[in-house]
Amino acid sequence: MESIKQSVPKSQREPRKFWTPQKKEALTGWLFLAPEIIGMLFLNVFALGFSLYLSFSDWDLLSGVEGIKFTGLDNYIQMFQDPTIIQALKNNVIYMILTVPIPIAIALVLATLIHNSVFFKDYFKVAFFIPYISSIIAIAAVWSALFHPSLGPINQFLMDLGLSNPPKWLVDPKTSLLSIAIISSWAALGYTIIIYMAGLTNISNEIYEAAEIDGAGVMKKFFSITVPMLRPTTFFLLITMLIGSFKVFDVIAFLTEGGPNNSSTVLVFRIYEEGFKYYNMGYASAISWLLFAIIGLITAVTWKFRNEE
Repeated sequence: MESIKQSVPKSQREPRKFWTPQKKEALTGWLFLAPEIIGMLFLNVFALGFSLYLSFSDWDLLSGVEGIKFTGLDNYIQMFQDPTIIQALKNNVIYMILTVPIPIAIALVLATLIHNSVFFKDYFKVAFFIPYISSIIAIAAVWSALFHPSLGPINQFLMDLGLSNPPKWLVDPKTSLLSIAIISSWAALGYTIIIYMAGLTNISNEIYEAAEIDGAGVMKKFFSITVPMLRPTTFFLLITMLIGSFKVFDVIAFLTEGGPNNSSTVLVFRIYEEGFKYYNMGYASAISWLLFAIIGLITAVTWKFRNEE
């Protein structure tokens, strides 16, 4: 058959069809995807490009598009000289430390205990997960009542224990950011536990049984088997929670509005203030690009560390 094909002159062979069934199928798929791709290009790429241009401009939102004035690097120079931006950046770092490594460690311990030693696991999964799927504003409202300086049950309990001057929590500059970190960590704890429990189900019991035969105790198995085997899960949680810690806004806007004395203000809240309270969209765009650069740098460093490991 091959020799027959070779003997037929090229001019007499059937021309190759351009629209093969495979290409038609691919075109159909792209046509279905086209509205989504166009929407992404318009809503994301255009918005990013426009915000980048605004970061080098002075624009009052109320003046319309014709009010945009190019100012070069003025917004970025002002940003690095603005004490509220420096304070917001410090608060973001403190908030990240309070809401990423500590909750991850707590969730890992709780997930291991529930997975190995607790009956009715499905009940505990639902119980821990409910705060994560609940409205964060509703959760913040409940915690604001719990944190009330004089009438809240937390301070009432502390006073019953003999503490005459308990913390003022949300209204004290020294504890406002800590209070918000506690609320956010508590709300996200269930999600972290669920992810870890899913990872624990992929670890074979034979590994633990072999370790027991070799004389390994509970702590030895935890640090030598559980923690190393859950590294991919920990890395996933670390990346997502790091990014989420720099995007916190709703709890702060509802409970403290960045106060008292900017003790709980963060970069996203400063973007909101400059853009939608003072209508300074150019300066707000410059802050947003600073936030974008920080998140990108953290993600790149974490990925590089992961790849080297």
